[in-house]
Amino acid sequence: MKLSEAKAVITGGASGLGFATAQRIIDAGGQVVLLDINDELGGDSAAQLGERASYINTDVANEESVQAAMQQAKATMGGITLAVNCAGVANAGRALGREGPWPSANFNRVIQINLVGTFNVTKEAAAIMNENEPAEDGERGVIVSTASIAAFEGQIGQAAYAASKGGVHAMMLPLAREFAAFGIRVNTIAPGIMLTPMMAGMTQEVQDSLAAQVPFPQRLGHPDEYARTVQYIYETTYVNSETIRCDGAIRMQAK
Repeated sequence: MKLSEAKAVITGGASGLGFATAQRIIDAGGQVVLLDINDELGGDSAAQLGERASYINTDVANEESVQAAMQQAKATMGGITLAVNCAGVANAGRALGREGPWPSANFNRVIQINLVGTFNVTKEAAAIMNENEPAEDGERGVIVSTASIAAFEGQIGQAAYAASKGGVHAMMLPLAREFAAFGIRVNTIAPGIMLTPMMAGMTQEVQDSLAAQVPFPQRLGHPDEYARTVQYIYETTYVNSETIRCDGAIRMQAK
């Protein structure tokens, strides 16, 4: 697989890690469809990327929305060879907070978007990839999902987020084993503390404090470092069913 020939769908593609990945694909010569729920930002981001990019409003937690978006993306690009799951929320709350137990509805929302949303996109992308003509080595497509270091070292207040990202990591192997028969690889990236728009909105003091916790390099991660990891996975056929940490060797403490 060459990034220059990629036909990619990217959830959460209007900003942050998703947009950085889209930019790298476009720069390489590929095509991208951004799937997001922010229409204004999605349209602006697609326009910024140029004529080989487009935007489709997509709620990853809604199966019908995902199905419609994937079919539209397929028609737009003439197929799909790469799906990157970046859409997610990071709602935090203690299970037993000052106001009492955390509502299960909050927990369910995180699971529905981060985990079920990833599954929705993965299965629909795989169905379309299975229609591709196989490459010389039999490969038809690649799926890259986004977990988090919280999947392994979830902090206090991250029960829902850690559970959702742990689920993304855990379902990778059975999906990779299943899709092997179709020539579709499934991998996951577990980012550390990345300089996304959400992080950029925090004070410099907070950013510096978080960066100081990273062993090396002692800074926040750049979104393009995530995007380069996607490229490595896409172009390296023998990488399958792997979760790659992109975190500067940080290991999160309890709080």
